[in-house]
Amino acid sequence: MTAVEIVGALLRDRPEVTALVPVSRIKAGLLGDNVQLPALLLRTVSLIERQELNRIGSVHVTERVSVTVRAATYADQTAIISRVRKSIAGWTGSMPDAANISVLSAGTGPDVLGPGNSFEQAQDFRISFEEPT
Repeated sequence: MTAVEIVGALLRDRPEVTALVPVSRIKAGLLGDNVQLPALLLRTVSLIERQELNRIGSVHVTERVSVTVRAATYADQTAIISRVRKSIAGWTGSMPDAANISVLSAGTGPDVLGPGNSFEQAQDFRISFEEPT
């Protein structure tokens, strides 16, 4: 399991987020230029080398994930980025193939213009978890 998968699962499971961005528009990797707005893009920023913990049969992973909102208006952009941050920052728990998950806010990026005069902004998260070896 990756931190991008963890963040994606959390966002898709939050009605307060999916009320603004449909589940089908929460994607990892790449948003096409013609994607319907609003949309969320999830990408790995960095991954700290995994350290195997033999005594407990798991690997500790720390990954920084960027969640970028692309919206038609500045007001939508700011509302969505705020909702994304508030909905998962501070979350702890477990998922299949990942235990002891913690999600921390790791900074909000600048406002930028996206393709087709859209509005974009990124919220970073630091995700730490244990995965089985």
